[in-house]
Amino acid sequence: MSRLGVDGEEAAGMMRERTLAGAVSELADLLVGDYDVADLLDLLVAKIVLLVDVAEAALLLPDQHGSLQVMASSDERAGLVELYQAQAGEGPCRDCHRTGEMVRVADLNEATSRWPRFARLALEQGYAAVHAIPLRSRDEVIGAVTLFGTTPGDLPIEALSLARALADVATIGIVHARAGGRRDVLVAQLEHALHSRIVIEQAKGVLAERDRTTVDEAFRALRDFARRNGYRLTDVAREVAERRLPPERIVEGRTGPGRVGGEP
Repeated sequence: MSRLGVDGEEAAGMMRERTLAGAVSELADLLVGDYDVADLLDLLVAKIVLLVDVAEAALLLPDQHGSLQVMASSDERAGLVELYQAQAGEGPCRDCHRTGEMVRVADLNEATSRWPRFARLALEQGYAAVHAIPLRSRDEVIGAVTLFGTTPGDLPIEALSLARALADVATIGIVHARAGGRRDVLVAQLEHALHSRIVIEQAKGVLAERDRTTVDEAFRALRDFARRNGYRLTDVAREVAERRLPPERIVEGRTGPGRVGGEP
């Protein structure tokens, strides 16, 4: 191998390490102070897609009744498939959450008998492979994240280990010390995350309708505005959904005067 090739591999490896370190640092930063669980989960799926060779990612957590709910998705299509999985009662994420074991499906065409409804919808949406990783807190499985691929193939163990490491950081955030080990507080946090997700979906609809754009583009604009200005995603979404924050400030990317949480 030429020296140029070696240098190229070393440079790529260093870049991956820096990117990973930055992702972990960004996730860890959210654990300082009064963070928002919805922000943490949104950042998790975004970083998994960025760092792992997958097309999309989505995350399911149980509500206070034990029913799995979609808490975060990197794309509207992935969120739709996860929602169907939760409602249909079958799929890799459900199996992963139930057993606490990673689920790896390199070719969804071979899973049509295992999950007939889920596999059919996922294939129709353009996905060809899925992997599910549990979110574990000691002996308890508190959720699972699904990784979607658009071409058949198993993910390398290094990629799965990376996704698991990022999921572990998010898990720590969910069961952070402020929960004090109390299950009722943890449930309340997850309920808050679910309600936050509903508000975010409402804001996405407002922005998409106003700007005649897709909900995915609307979500990116909403998320970018929140991060650029140091606001919580949920707070920005609530201001937009309740028509207190003009949509044009979001879609045009303006910071402008005023602050979220008060009069814009």
